[in-house]
Amino acid sequence: MTLSDTHRAIDAVWRIESARLIAGLARMVRDVGLAEDLAQDALVAALEQWPESGVPDNPGAWLMATAKHRAIDHLRRNKVRERKHEEVGRDLETRQESPEPDLDAAIDDPVGDDLLRLMFISCHPVLATEARIALTLRLLGGLTTDEIARGFLVPVATIAQRIVRAKRTLAEARVPFEVPRRSELPGRVSSVLEVIYLIFNEGYAATAGDEWMRPALCEDALRLGRIVAELVPHDAEVHGLVGLMEIQASRARARIGPAGEPILLLEQDRGRWDQLLIRRGLAALERAAQLGGSLGPYALQAAIAACHARALAPEETDWTRITALYDALAQLTPSPVVELNRAVAYGMAFGPAAGLEIVDSVTSEPQLAGYHLLPTVRGDLLEKLGRIDEARTDFERAASLTRNARERALLLERAAACARRQHR
Repeated sequence: MTLSDTHRAIDAVWRIESARLIAGLARMVRDVGLAEDLAQDALVAALEQWPESGVPDNPGAWLMATAKHRAIDHLRRNKVRERKHEEVGRDLETRQESPEPDLDAAIDDPVGDDLLRLMFISCHPVLATEARIALTLRLLGGLTTDEIARGFLVPVATIAQRIVRAKRTLAEARVPFEVPRRSELPGRVSSVLEVIYLIFNEGYAATAGDEWMRPALCEDALRLGRIVAELVPHDAEVHGLVGLMEIQASRARARIGPAGEPILLLEQDRGRWDQLLIRRGLAALERAAQLGGSLGPYALQAAIAACHARALAPEETDWTRITALYDALAQLTPSPVVELNRAVAYGMAFGPAAGLEIVDSVTSEPQLAGYHLLPTVRGDLLEKLGRIDEARTDFERAASLTRNARERALLLERAAACARRQHR
């Protein structure tokens, strides 16, 4: 295995194992920032040792053991100075056992209790909402600061500051490593849901890198969403989000071609959509509706996804209903991104000119500056209107803005197709 192969393997292992590793360490040392530092120390050790020794048969266990031993050393060195470490030490003496079994159980726990505890810590009320989301994406989503910034459409430095301040605030507040009491859950769930959905979206359409999707992130988000739905079964929006993710995830196999290239929704082989996930998603959406009241933002988006799931062919899609659902979503949570999606629906239901009118109304929105989907959508509508040269320009601009290699290739091909049409 070459050095670059080893580094790719380490990166892949880190993406998979980091959240469990940090969660287990956080329960042990009672400090999220320290837990992440210890996990990063284990990663550095892997980068130093694996190129020489080779990737271990069980790389996750290797990282766990390395981080665990460093955590134990840290606790011993600081037991007198830090009261929380003294408490851990007294607890260990009382039980006359090492912390290793607890950490092993946390890392290997198939249910993910520690991950859920870590999520609620990251979404603690002592943090601002933006900080909760950024920290949870960093700790549980395995996302880089840059990827989180792309998801928020804000500068990288802003996200970095939020994460640093969030970890410092949690340490100073001595937030306990536990799932909140049931009475405290409602106030914590909304930011948890937002975090889960952002994680899912990063897996569903990666902001950067060589792959169109990162399925492990989708699976993590789905698992966490299902756990939260069990914790708060009477919250309609929890079921709405789970339904949305189930239906979106059902398309995963059809979204990627043989060479890893993206396949857009209307071009997908719907026979490859996962019917089990669709049924689960529709059932979750029905559960949200049964809980009464008007549909919230996630349930509305799930209802939009359900329109696609129920259509056996693209031409059977009920675009008129989708526009009505987007109108409701725009009323409930107005934003330029919602308007951009609404434009797509209007373009399909009432013609590309109707969609372009909506797009052009948001082109000057600061939130969409540098957002590659704005020129992507505009280029698509212009192409349908026969304004080929303008469409080519927008596709080229979109390609220059995206940092996903697969998406860039798709956009450049669309631009090239426009150029070919011009020269016929």
